[in-house]
Amino acid sequence: MTMTSNVPLSVLDLAPVMSGSPPTQALRNMLDLARRVERLGYLRYWLAEHHNTACIASSSPAVLIGHVADATTTLRVGAGGVMLPNHPTLLVAEQFGTLEALHPGRIDLGIGRGPGTDPATARLLRWSNDPPAAAEFPAQVSELIAYFQRDVGSQPIIAVPAPGNQPPIWMLGSSSNSARTAGALGLPFAYAHHLNADGTLPALAAYRENFRPSAQLASPYVIVCAMVLAADNDERARWLGTPLALTMLRLRGGFRQDPYASPQEAADYPYTPEERELVREYLDTRIIGGPDVVRRRISDLLTQTGADELMVITIVHDHNERVHSYELVTDLVAGC
Repeated sequence: MTMTSNVPLSVLDLAPVMSGSPPTQALRNMLDLARRVERLGYLRYWLAEHHNTACIASSSPAVLIGHVADATTTLRVGAGGVMLPNHPTLLVAEQFGTLEALHPGRIDLGIGRGPGTDPATARLLRWSNDPPAAAEFPAQVSELIAYFQRDVGSQPIIAVPAPGNQPPIWMLGSSSNSARTAGALGLPFAYAHHLNADGTLPALAAYRENFRPSAQLASPYVIVCAMVLAADNDERARWLGTPLALTMLRLRGGFRQDPYASPQEAADYPYTPEERELVREYLDTRIIGGPDVVRRRISDLLTQTGADELMVITIVHDHNERVHSYELVTDLVAGC
């Protein structure tokens, strides 16, 4: 199966940790999935940054990116993203300059301004009790870009080997604020539709309205990232998707130390009536279903957003079922 659609497909991976399986298996599954989607013709494979969350093993995107790039040959591999306030910009420039030098033309650096974790963990990452001010973020981005552009010998601090090895820098976000920043800086924008579907269209409008051409990008470019779970029929897809809703409930309740449940564990959970309604709403607002439902909803999303690229995040307890979903999506998008 190969893609023939004009809209490229990409993957966002969290290296999800499943009940009954250690984080090491999640990392092995990550490498296997990357190889599989490369053969299917996916364009990018991005790793997210999350901390202190037992169901997610992608706490070190730069390390994982190097391994995925080594395991593949054509995929663009990147961060989706590095949460910039958690890190010194010098360190990020050094890491991604190194990755680009080792894998020229295949690395993406996506950056976000959220913590990717809870407040207590964020304080440990930043060695500070004070959250970064929103106004500081554009300055951090500009500082990061500058490290890639400084000539060795002309500045007191050089992020070796960043100069001459700048990967494309992407702005990530789930709000209009991030969208405006991306537009003003002339960066491509990846919107987290899977986190804030209601904000998608306003954010994309803000990005396009505020876009100013830059050395990296002449015109706006948008990735929309959506939660998609395709199965052979609607009933099977919702069965496989119910653990996602249970994880959402647990995270809302502040419980970050549980891996992703199996479908049977999710079915056996003692939901309150209010929780059952939240589960129903969660599943209804994600692209979860058999081929007809998934094809229609992806087509609608692409039409409404005018996205240049669709990034798919799929979390399924069984690895083979997860791979099968990506296989189905390949054919379904080609038919949109």
